[in-house]
Amino acid sequence: MKIKTLILAAGQGTRMRSALPKVLHKIADRALLHHVYDTSAQLENNQIFVIYGHGGELVKKQLAQLNVTWIEQAQQLGTGHAVQQAVSYLNEEDIVLILYGDVPLLKKVTLDNLLANVSEKSLALLTVTLPNPTGYGRIVRNEQQNICKIVEQKDATAAQMLITEVNTGILATQGGQLKNWLARLSNNNAQQEYYLTDIIEMAVQDGLTIQATQPQNADEVLGVNNRQQLAHLERVFQLEQVNRLMDLGVTLRDPARVDVRGTFTKLGRDIEVDVNVIFAGDNQIADNVKIGANCWIENAVIAENVEILANSIIENAIVGANCRIGPFARLRPEANLANDVHIGNFVEIKKSTVGIGSKINHLSYIGDSLVGSGVNIGAGTITCNYDGVNKFQTIIEDGAFIGSDTQLVAPVTVGKNATIGAGSTITKDTPAAQLTLSRSKQVSIAAWQRPTKK
Repeated sequence: MKIKTLILAAGQGTRMRSALPKVLHKIADRALLHHVYDTSAQLENNQIFVIYGHGGELVKKQLAQLNVTWIEQAQQLGTGHAVQQAVSYLNEEDIVLILYGDVPLLKKVTLDNLLANVSEKSLALLTVTLPNPTGYGRIVRNEQQNICKIVEQKDATAAQMLITEVNTGILATQGGQLKNWLARLSNNNAQQEYYLTDIIEMAVQDGLTIQATQPQNADEVLGVNNRQQLAHLERVFQLEQVNRLMDLGVTLRDPARVDVRGTFTKLGRDIEVDVNVIFAGDNQIADNVKIGANCWIENAVIAENVEILANSIIENAIVGANCRIGPFARLRPEANLANDVHIGNFVEIKKSTVGIGSKINHLSYIGDSLVGSGVNIGAGTITCNYDGVNKFQTIIEDGAFIGSDTQLVAPVTVGKNATIGAGSTITKDTPAAQLTLSRSKQVSIAAWQRPTKK
C-alpha cells in the first residue's frame, strides 16, 4: 500500500511568544517538525507532505534537507482546511496518515498499530485517556461503545466535558474516502473553522467503523503550545535517551543531569559519565572511557581507556587510546590525538595532529600543526598560525621539547629532539637535537628607584 503522510505545520504558536514558527522550536537540538518527520520516514512506501503557513519560508529554509513535498496553507482556517490543501496529491487507493508538526515524540510502533486498522470499512483514530482532558476534543461513544463523533471543547456540553478519552488529531484513512469527506466539511461552529474532526461523524454516517488505538504513553501524543510543554517534552525525551544508555551498560552518576542531543554509532562497555555532560551530534565511545562533570562531547571518536576531566569540550575530534584530557581543555574540529597523549588544563587544540605520548599540559594553543611523538610542550606555548589573512602550518618533530611561554610563528619547523628555550619567539626552522632560544639581554639597573605615589 502507498502511504501519504500529511504533517500539519502551519500554526503560529502564539502562546510560545516567539518570532520563531512553533514547529522550529527544538527538543534535543532538533526542530519539533524534524522529530515528526524522522518518525514518519521510518514507514515503508511512504511519501511525506508538510503543510506550512506562518513563517513558512523560514521553516522550508531551516529544514530544506527533509525529503518532503511542501504545501502552503496561505490562510489558516482550521485543520480540515489544512488537509484540503493536499487533496490534489491524494489518490483513491492511498492510505492517508495525518500527523502534526508540534507532536514530536510519537513512536513508530504507535503508527504501525494505527495503520493496521485502516480498511474500506474502517477509519483508524488515535485517542488517549487523560486525567485532565482540558483543551482536547472529546471522543463521544454510543451505547454500544462505538465512536460516533468528536466534539471540540468549545462546542461540548457539560456532560461531554466530563469525558476523559480525547482526540489526538492523528488518524489514517483511505484517500478516496477522505477526499469525499473533506468536500463536505462546514465551518458552522464556534470558531468558524473547518474541523478535520468532523469527518469522524461523516464516516459513521457512511457506515464505517472508527477503530481507536492508544499509544503506550500519553506523552507520545502531547503537543507543544507553550514553553512549559516544550520543557516537559524535553525531559521526557531525555529520560528515554538516558534509560537507553543505561540499558546498554553506561554508568550515569545522575541520569537527570545528562542530555543526549544526538546519536551514538558506537558505545563500549564500562563507560562512566558524571553530571551535566551533554552529547551532541554522532559519537563513538569505546570501552572504559570516563567523562567528568560539565563536559560537551560532539561528533567525537574516543578510543578505549580515555579519561576526560571536568569542564572539557571535544568537538569533531578524534582521541586515541589511553589519552588524558582536561580539566578545562578544548579539542576543536580536526584535532586528532594519537594514543597516550596528555592535554591539560586550558589547552586548546585545533586542526592539529598530536603524536603518540606527547604532552601539552598547561595554558597552550596548538592550531594548524603537526606534532610528533614524545613531544613535550610547556605552559603558555602558542602556535601563531594566522597572519590576519592566511593560515600557516607548524611542524614539531618527534622528541622536541618546547619551553614555556614560547611563540612558534608559522610556517616553521622544530627539528627532531630539538629544545626551545623558555620565553622564545621562533620565526625560523630550528635544527634537530640543538637548543634554540631567542631572548633580549637581561640587565639590572642599580640606581633605579621605584616610583612613589604623589
